Amino acid sequence: MKQVPKHNIPCIMASFCIPADIWSWINNLPPITQWKTNSVSVCICSSRSTLQPSLNLSITKDLHDSFVSFSVIADFNFPISLWSSKSFKLNTKAPESIDVGIVYNLFINFINDFLGYGPSKNTSFLNIPTLETISNFKDIFDITFFSLAFLVCIYEAPKDIRSGCLDTLKNHLTRSQSREASKQLMRLLGSNIEEQWMRSLNLAITNWTIELQESHHALTTTLPLFSYAISTVGLWKAQLYCPVVAMETENSSNTADKRVLFSLKYHQLECVIQFGYKVIVRDEWVDVMVNVDNIRCDVTRLVSETLMAERGAGVAEKHFPSRISLQLTPTLQTNVLSVTVSKSSDNPSREIGTEKALEAGFDPPNPYLGVKVSASETVTMSLKPWKFEQSVDGNGANLNWFLHDSKDGREVSSKKPSMLKLVQPKAWFKNRYCSAHRPFTREGGVIFAGDEYGESVLWKVDRSAIGTTMEWEIKGWIWLTYWPNKYRTIYNETRRLEFRETVHLPINLS
Repeated sequence: MKQVPKHNIPCIMASFCIPADIWSWINNLPPITQWKTNSVSVCICSSRSTLQPSLNLSITKDLHDSFVSFSVIADFNFPISLWSSKSFKLNTKAPESIDVGIVYNLFINFINDFLGYGPSKNTSFLNIPTLETISNFKDIFDITFFSLAFLVCIYEAPKDIRSGCLDTLKNHLTRSQSREASKQLMRLLGSNIEEQWMRSLNLAITNWTIELQESHHALTTTLPLFSYAISTVGLWKAQLYCPVVAMETENSSNTADKRVLFSLKYHQLECVIQFGYKVIVRDEWVDVMVNVDNIRCDVTRLVSETLMAERGAGVAEKHFPSRISLQLTPTLQTNVLSVTVSKSSDNPSREIGTEKALEAGFDPPNPYLGVKVSASETVTMSLKPWKFEQSVDGNGANLNWFLHDSKDGREVSSKKPSMLKLVQPKAWFKNRYCSAHRPFTREGGVIFAGDEYGESVLWKVDRSAIGTTMEWEIKGWIWLTYWPNKYRTIYNETRRLEFRETVHLPINLS
């Protein structure tokens, strides 16, 4: 943070202001030659008290009216610059003071600096089209700036302004219009930059959450989950991200050292859910067939491997997916006639073998004949780590994946392991990311593909639905569990996340 000169330009604000429309404010500025001072400012957010400082966006020109730069400033008696953009060269031939080229480059500056707060600095995949090809760019520009301001406030803002502005920015980012703009921004960035963006955001949220927890402040409605859904021809897709610290704890052993907790907290859940669908028009009704295309669930590190080794228990200590439950339901069920599932249970094969042995022998020091007899029975079970089930709830279909302990067959997400299991060196969950029989990918995630879980769910719909677009709800729950991997600890816990998205399905004759 650095102090900057205070200019006598009034901030566009009341005693308490909500985030301004930054795009419109920039585009409605008078020509730079008409500015009475070297800078102009607009309020981003402020305290409810007029005595408290505000957080402003300021634009400053140089003495020759050749360059401008943008800053986020804490407006104390001696203003403090929390963030500054690059300098942008003005187009002296343009009638407006700040032309489209500057706005475009400023937008790229926002994105690069936002990503700079994250664990990865690689932006080689960043390729933004020209502004003329971007629909609704105004909302996308604003949400990008306010997302950057949120991170700047977490990492840079002084204590006097930080809490109030974070609450204001949080409320702004979680409103429906902002969430829709965020979804459009993610589509614009592409999947590679989207992942980096969400890791930057959730690293900041994790730091903020841990700070509030350590100061014993109640945390109310942070940004625990970001999700969106895509409906296209033959495909539904839901994408979601959530920091582990924001997931609800279902059970915990309540005994963990700081190194384990550090490793567990600095991760996020990343999940992609894809369904394929097909509409077949029959003479009597319409068949809607939905099947699993791909489900990918990963627990991704939010800090560097070096920091995990220095302050945590290492990169091998993290949660793993232990249960996934999805529910597909048409929101308007007037035209739904029936629903049919194809797989209720996949029962494991069970192999039972009995072995008896008789041992007899003499014990010389004993004058009596000693006969030792022993009988043993061995039971072995062949069980896949993941078990898949389908069921019906009204007109909704339930799809469930359960991870089972290969030793006793119990569901991992709903059980607490015994201490003996946790310290046993050859337990199945030890070295779980490199074992030949691991139930996860080497990175610690899971992938369920249609070739193994491809049985369709079938809805029969009345022909009166032809020509309409039906809305469907994808509701889901994901459980993450931690049992010790390589680190010596008896700590264990399970966390749960709930999400809900809507998708659309057109019912057409062709």
